[in-house]
Amino acid sequence: MKLPQHVGVYGGGRMGAGIAHAFLVGGAAVTVVEVTRNAADRAHQAIVASLEKAAQRGSIELPPAEVAERLQVVTDATSLGSCELVVEAVPESVDMKVSVLAEVEVIAPGAVLATNTSSLSIDQIADRLARPERFLGLHFFNPVPASDLVEIVVGSRTDPALVAEAQEWVHGLGKTPITVGDAPGFASSRLGVAIALEAMRMLEEGVASAEDIDLAMTLGYKHPTGPLRTTDVVGLDVRLAIAEHLAREIGPRFAPPKILVEKVAAGELGRKTGRGFYDW
Repeated sequence: MKLPQHVGVYGGGRMGAGIAHAFLVGGAAVTVVEVTRNAADRAHQAIVASLEKAAQRGSIELPPAEVAERLQVVTDATSLGSCELVVEAVPESVDMKVSVLAEVEVIAPGAVLATNTSSLSIDQIADRLARPERFLGLHFFNPVPASDLVEIVVGSRTDPALVAEAQEWVHGLGKTPITVGDAPGFASSRLGVAIALEAMRMLEEGVASAEDIDLAMTLGYKHPTGPLRTTDVVGLDVRLAIAEHLAREIGPRFAPPKILVEKVAAGELGRKTGRGFYDW
């Protein structure tokens, strides 16, 4: 399966670094854009470390240093000019995403643009772009190197030929695409958050411990991790933002439970802060 030769990733945090890893392993040259030199250096280190771990697991054949030769991490977005695909991986803010994508439209007029949003409307973003037909969602999952799924989110003005091309790209990464319309939460976030919110309500009501609620799903339904541990990995703040968005768009069944709101207010965001529904 053919991948774009040069892929840009705007944002070098956990998701951006993971997306860069996936395309590097797939054989593309990758340029990551970060806002500061320190952030760029951290992103570069994280991607190289991820490649080294993949080599230790035997999931890449080439030496990590050789793969990393196709990586550059920069602070100047003009380096994206020759990219065929640019994936935006900045925080979940429509205004921030539009600002980044509009900048890239000017810098790389021939590139396909994609957003890694897990819940924001593709059409709402596309409305503020010059070429909405060349824009779609590529929702990767955390951790990207280990995840087999990519959700392709199709806007009302996305070119159907681009959707077919994106499906080929996902297969080229060794992952499986699902294609969904531009509905709130798409398929994955909507289902994942619904289960997680109910698990939180059960914990709040004293139905069972976090460990036993998660075991009900891992042993009873063969989920690889339970909904509460998954929330810790994703980030309680991320889950809260998605729940609030879905509650506004779909209705009160997605209203976040008190336990989630309080934990986020207390800074208990999951694995990244050392404490969420579990201690890390």
